[in-house]
Order: sequence, then C-alpha cells, then structure tokens
Amino acid sequence: MVRIRLRRVGSKKQPSYRIVVTDKRNASNGKYIEIIGNYNPRTRPSTEVVQEDRALYWLSVGAQPSESVARIFEHTGTMDRFNRMKSGENMETLVQEALENAPELPSQKTKFPAPAAGESKIKAKEAALASEVAAAA
Repeated sequence: MVRIRLRRVGSKKQPSYRIVVTDKRNASNGKYIEIIGNYNPRTRPSTEVVQEDRALYWLSVGAQPSESVARIFEHTGTMDRFNRMKSGENMETLVQEALENAPELPSQKTKFPAPAAGESKIKAKEAALASEVAAAA
C-alpha cells in the first residue's frame, strides 16, 4: 500500500509541496519513505520538479500516485515515460530523455505575494498583476 502524494511545506498562506513516497496509512504530515520531487504553485508558471529515475522506480514496484501527483506526472511527462517503460523501453534512456527535455525552471521568487495584514487575497493578486503589467510596459 505505497502511495505517492503531496506533503505541504512552507509558511502560512505560502504553500509549497514535496512529492513524497509514503505508506497509505500514514498521516498526511507523517513520516515518509522518500522525497522524489517538489511542486510550487505560487510561481508563474508553477514549478514542478520530479526525480524521474526514482518516480519510475516507485511506479514500477506498484506505488499509486494521488490525483494531484498524477496530474503533475502528466505535465512533466513521467506517466508517458512509465507507460513506455512498461512496453519494454530501457529505463536509463527514458531518464536521459527526461533530463534533456527538462524545462527551464522559473525564478523561485514567488509571483503571488502573501496578503498584508488586513488585506484580502484578491487585492494582493490584483496588486501583483498590476506590477507585472507595469514591468512589461
């Protein structure tokens, strides 16, 4: 009963997630077997980093990804590579392909600032968009 799922890290109102392999019965913030990646939805575009070799290994031994991790694996192409591995392709060539086709990571500086005291999330996002428009002009 091994599961690949997200584990929330980060401070209040500034979430980022680790992609972890854990026993299904463990608590969501309980102990885990291994960290195989991370996901930061606060950058634009969102940052999705997966260690392909470890992800393919855990999928091959029967670990089930959660819905959100399966979506991340679809974005990064890990599920496609896993299906090709099941059909007989070599794992080393698939990992090498993943390294060659890895997208450039966005800046780790988040584009969505945390709301100030007494400020709503909507106003914070509007302020961030306004600053982006001003920077682009």
